[in-house]
Amino acid sequence: MNKIIWNASFSVNVSEIDHQHQKLIEMINEFNDAIKEKKDHDLLGKIISGLISYTETHFKTEEKYFEQFSYPDTKEHIKEHESFIQKISDVIDELETGKQTLSHDILNFLSEWVENHIKGTDKKYASFFNEKGLK
Repeated sequence: MNKIIWNASFSVNVSEIDHQHQKLIEMINEFNDAIKEKKDHDLLGKIISGLISYTETHFKTEEKYFEQFSYPDTKEHIKEHESFIQKISDVIDELETGKQTLSHDILNFLSEWVENHIKGTDKKYASFFNEKGLK
């Protein structure tokens, strides 16, 4: 898989959130590099755990602003967050029980989900937050 390259198409025009999105992409790219370099399972596990932890922090940031500004699509957006967390939790359970290994499938899922979520769902709140003065 190719690295994800941050560009303007990812921007939601909210500095804090854009910075977090850049960090998420950087972490996915780090995971990609580690898989390509066939790093050991423990290192891959640490990278994915850090990515998941940071993703949860990022979701809390978005959800804080949803509440603060009464974002009208809050419920739908949070459902996507919850679905992602559930999927990743399932993957981690499978990793721990040996039913799954850290692989390109997980990497592809993460990459596609993050890219589609940012460019699709997150873009929907960009102008709403900007109109509320969040930049």
